[in-house]
Amino acid sequence: MKANDIREMSAAEIEQRIDEETRDITDLKFRRTVTGLENPIVLRDKRRAIARMKTVLREKQTPDTPRATATDA
Repeated sequence: MKANDIREMSAAEIEQRIDEETRDITDLKFRRTVTGLENPIVLRDKRRAIARMKTVLREKQTPDTPRATATDA
């Protein structure tokens, strides 16, 4: 999921998706331990998606702070 797609969601929807993804990670970790995963990269992708959602959620909670862009550096 792209950051622009996440920005279109409401804060409640983002929090719900974070909870769902966290539960998915827990399930995948359990399955990895028991039987192994066909594609272990899924865990990394889900962790990154959660981080992306938390970042956008934080931006929504503090709208006073301007978003940094690549040209600001």
